[in-house]
Amino acid sequence: MVKYIVKRILYSILVLLLVSMIIYGLVRALPNDYIDNKLFPMLEQGTVSEEDILRMKELYGLADNSFLGIVKGYFGWLGNALKGDLGVSFKYSAPVSEVIGESMWVSFLIALIAYILVYLIAIPLGIKSAVNQYSALDYSITTFTMIGISLPSFFLATVLIKIFAVDLGWFPQQGLESAMSMATGIQRLLDQIYHCILPMITLVVLSIGGTMRYTRTNTLEVLNADYIRTARAKGLSEKSVIYKHVFRNTMIPLVTMMAGVLPSLFGGAMILEQVFALPGIGQKAYAALTVGDIPFIMGYEMFLAILAVIGTLFSDIAYVLVDPRIKLDR
Repeated sequence: MVKYIVKRILYSILVLLLVSMIIYGLVRALPNDYIDNKLFPMLEQGTVSEEDILRMKELYGLADNSFLGIVKGYFGWLGNALKGDLGVSFKYSAPVSEVIGESMWVSFLIALIAYILVYLIAIPLGIKSAVNQYSALDYSITTFTMIGISLPSFFLATVLIKIFAVDLGWFPQQGLESAMSMATGIQRLLDQIYHCILPMITLVVLSIGGTMRYTRTNTLEVLNADYIRTARAKGLSEKSVIYKHVFRNTMIPLVTMMAGVLPSLFGGAMILEQVFALPGIGQKAYAALTVGDIPFIMGYEMFLAILAVIGTLFSDIAYVLVDPRIKLDR
């Protein structure tokens, strides 16, 4: 186990290095950056000169867009990143690590509750659908989940806002807190939860379909296995067969989905946070991307890459815990 983990960590470091090169190259390939966006109106007004803009870019290592200039800029960024310095965000005028640390918890709490609800709903629905294959219940569940998979996030969010916030007035339209509220403590927490209900419903509806279909497919495969027929032949009740044998083995492939959960929890949802005006890390990243905030974009993308690598490692380890047939001795 230790040898396997060490080997995977070394592979992960190599992957992160390659990912950082690709991300930096793509970011530098953007048509303009924060300095251009910020100072171009001043250039037109004559308050700054092109020389001033060039000096500003040289200060941040953005002046030379040739191949060698980009390589030099990348290794400069990498050297600082290895020291724990992700730079200062142009847009937020604060260290990138500080902005990420302050913003990710709103996204994390919303996504965590949503994922818990998704698994609590999707897995039983998937098993029920598989056990009653081709029945009216199966078709109904499948249709509902396919609708959820097909809907764009911004469309579903807008529909929910229109129905439950504008027409019915049950929930607030946007924001994390009421604008005029002076509540503190428990009242403030309840107000924030109240504002997060629609975003969480949106995430659950969008995510439940994939997990449900995956569970249904795995359950159907397990139901056709020889040991399930043997268990039934021994006289075990259908309830015991389903929840003791089928359910446990259905969970094994689902563990592979854990690799994508960790970055989804902390990475935020750019579009949803933008629609609901939530001050999460997704909204901060979107705003930084639109203005070409290179330090923040690099820090945010590498943050997600590290979470993805850690999630993959946890997924592999968890696979061993749920399936004793797999040995990590290589």
